[in-house]
Amino acid sequence: MAGGGAAATNAKANSSGRTGIRIVVAGERGTGKSSLIVTAVTDDFPADVPSLLPPMRLPVDFYPDGVPVTIIDTSSSVENRGKVAEELKRADAVVLTYACDQPATLDRLSAFWLPELRRLEVKVPVIVVGCKLDLRDDQQTVNLEQVMSPIMQQFREIETCIECSAIKQIQIPEVFFYAQKAVLHPTAPLFDQEAQTLKPRCVRALKRIFILCDHDRDGALSDAELNDFQVKCFNAPLQPSEIVGVKRVVQEKLPEGVNDRGLTLTGFLFLHALFIEKGRLETTWTVLRKFGYNNDIRLSDSQLPPSIKLAPDQSVELSSEALEFLKGIFLLFDIDGDGALKPAELENLFSTAPESPFDEAPYKEAAEKTALGGLSLDGFLSEWALMTLLDPIRSIENLIYIGYAGDPSSAIRITRRRQLDRKKQQSDRTVFQCFVFGPKKAGKSALLSSLIGRPFSDIYTSTTEELYAVNMVDQPGANKKTLILREIPEDGVQKLLSKKDSLAACDIAIFVHDSFRLQIFIN
Repeated sequence: MAGGGAAATNAKANSSGRTGIRIVVAGERGTGKSSLIVTAVTDDFPADVPSLLPPMRLPVDFYPDGVPVTIIDTSSSVENRGKVAEELKRADAVVLTYACDQPATLDRLSAFWLPELRRLEVKVPVIVVGCKLDLRDDQQTVNLEQVMSPIMQQFREIETCIECSAIKQIQIPEVFFYAQKAVLHPTAPLFDQEAQTLKPRCVRALKRIFILCDHDRDGALSDAELNDFQVKCFNAPLQPSEIVGVKRVVQEKLPEGVNDRGLTLTGFLFLHALFIEKGRLETTWTVLRKFGYNNDIRLSDSQLPPSIKLAPDQSVELSSEALEFLKGIFLLFDIDGDGALKPAELENLFSTAPESPFDEAPYKEAAEKTALGGLSLDGFLSEWALMTLLDPIRSIENLIYIGYAGDPSSAIRITRRRQLDRKKQQSDRTVFQCFVFGPKKAGKSALLSSLIGRPFSDIYTSTTEELYAVNMVDQPGANKKTLILREIPEDGVQKLLSKKDSLAACDIAIFVHDSFRLQIFIN
């Protein structure tokens, strides 16, 4: 995996799919914003600079990625602050300037500009640029890293800091190169600068990619598999000497990164950390994007089916093909063969997904658990049934993460309309949803708990959000069905019923009351 060099550079191009980048330059008056922009665009220091420039565009071939860059100048006057705010909100990256000969303008970045970006909820990379480097007193020695380190610790959105001089033509192209690079190849999703390690979501994505490229499933990428990977990602093969060189680099630093079969997962992850530490983020981003990941390190929309259009009384279930796949995955990851996936086994199963979906509401406490906190096969399939009903696209996404190789659209089926089921007095659905209504303290949550074998609790906790419980239910002489109980809090009934067709997805409704209180009332 040369990853860098000519192969990575020539792979170019715009793997991010972007058609343009909008960089907004802001800062205090007199810090050199306009001179910086004009010099970058014209490659010449201007004799006269207007107080505010119109939008200016760098040539498409200005940087190797070939993505057009538009630079927006902003006014420093207080009366134009609203206009500046609007421009900042539309930015893909922000360049904040200070004047190297005016320390107070640097102080204003942490006192005003950086907090202002947070107040405006501008969540894009920030490049801090010291302009007018030529005007700094030669007697004044400044360690940029030492000066900026406290600010960068406080404001993690700062991607990099650089000082430049427009009149001396010092590091002017680099300013917008770093800004463009921060948009196309951002550091934050991949790497924890403080810990100097790959971020968990990046590790999980790279692990999935490694497994996909390990065609013989022997836990290592052979020379042939490494070459296939290189061609897929960078459109260029590796020479035998390059493969030897890559493995030597890994083995010298991390002996367990290479074995007699090839490059191990540990070695694969080490290489990517090394690329990022050396500033070659484009290598890892090219790999991720080639395998369909977006900037959030999730599968991009292009890898998933379009949103599903349903009638209000239709629902989505897993197909028989997807269910068979999940049963196989369950057996594969039930390492001890005890018929349940313990928390560690479940984490291992989802170790190629951004996170385990079952660790989040409403799935976390929705299915029956074993005494050791594991999921039986019924509980495992029940969780998937619930996720497919509530968020079918996310269900498909997670199926792909854990290895489902079929056509994504074949993983689900859309049920027949309920009104037709009722008319025919039969249904081919396997998942049924029951709405549970009732006043506070009537026992709605206890009813849900009973479905999933959770013991009754004497401690009352008011339900403020909808809760779910899901389990398989035996049918005499028929296949098991999946029953989903959906608790509607008393305070949420009006909101639910205010929506048109809000009960169309309900197969049956249960109205719970407190029989003890009712008895007192009658007596």
